Amino acid sequence: MPKKSNVEFDIILWGATGFTGRLVAEYLARTQDAHRARWALAGRDRARLEQVRASLATKHPACAELPLVLGDAKDPASLDAMVARTRVVITTVGPYARHGDELVAACARSGTDYCDLTGEVQWMRRMIDAHHARARETGARIVHTCGFDSIPSDLGVLVVQEHMRQHHGSHCNRVRYLVKKLRGGVSGGTVASMLQAVDETRADPSVRRVLGNPHALDPEPRRGRPEERDQFGVRYDAELGRWTGPFVMAAVNTRVVRRSNALLGYPWGQDFLYSEASSFAPGVKGLLAAAGMSAGLVGGLFAAASIPPVRRLIEKRIAPGEGPSAEQRERGSFEIRLIGEGTSAKTGSPVRLEGRVAGKGDPGYAATSRMLSESALCLAFDDIPKEGGVLTPASSMGMKLVERLRRADMTFEVTG
Repeated sequence: MPKKSNVEFDIILWGATGFTGRLVAEYLARTQDAHRARWALAGRDRARLEQVRASLATKHPACAELPLVLGDAKDPASLDAMVARTRVVITTVGPYARHGDELVAACARSGTDYCDLTGEVQWMRRMIDAHHARARETGARIVHTCGFDSIPSDLGVLVVQEHMRQHHGSHCNRVRYLVKKLRGGVSGGTVASMLQAVDETRADPSVRRVLGNPHALDPEPRRGRPEERDQFGVRYDAELGRWTGPFVMAAVNTRVVRRSNALLGYPWGQDFLYSEASSFAPGVKGLLAAAGMSAGLVGGLFAAASIPPVRRLIEKRIAPGEGPSAEQRERGSFEIRLIGEGTSAKTGSPVRLEGRVAGKGDPGYAATSRMLSESALCLAFDDIPKEGGVLTPASSMGMKLVERLRRADMTFEVTG
């Protein structure tokens, strides 16, 4: 039987009035005939929730009767009452380090499954320390990073490793993730989360140590090896014949992948190496692009956030709750290349796998709202492990979520 099958709702969408929340609501409404979920919109302002519902109903008449649930992110009693009514909570309310503590605590107490879009490593570490043990007791599956951060990374590696296991009887000792194409805008919520991390780092030096630790999200954080450090400079990869530079979300995604390996019992080995970078053309043009990326990322945000006028400009230009138009979201896309290396258990020969993860729509908005919605539906309906804890997409939903996302027009494929 599904967990908490006797509750009122399958899914409650917390933060339905925000920009990304509205996109998730639209996706759930558009796919209602396929999933048949009992779902509700939730937030703290009834009038705004009614506006969202009315907007949905213009395209999807059945949404005219969509239930509304009120709560307050700082009021534990209201959140306890809300999560008791559902099997899964989706939350798009960030920065999570500022607004997310009480909701995670409520879900961990009640045994309610939870998924979010956070990329805030320092906050995830706090949630692991505070709630992993309790969530295991109650069966609550607390699943962070269910958007572009970090599903292409986490599930991409899982698919490569599953291919290696099935076809070669072993695992990849190393996987490299290379961003081949990324077309889309920067989310205001993502920028707000980065600025939140900057503020926390300046106020508490220990946060910098967490953010800089390649194994910050492991069950028992360890220092790691020099080769696990994130790439910040420009490199020429002779094997690929391409220039590479830093990828802005590597410091989040790599930690999530390593936590998955640990939570799954180290099926890829305790010495498994994983890295992420942006990939550029082989010539001078590619070198200049990689150099520009490197110069813009290394300390750039921290430096900008330390200058009040610059910070105010950033906050004004890319504000939470705002985002690209429908046409801009539709034009977006992403394509990731994964290279896995290992040794075949069948022949003893070296193996090199080529993986590809791709999706249509702006990565931070259209694609992310699809990934988050399908994650919630997977938690609510699919036959996946019922073990609770503060988990990852790969360790909680695994190939079941891959299957869902493939049906939702996302590509996961491996050759070799």
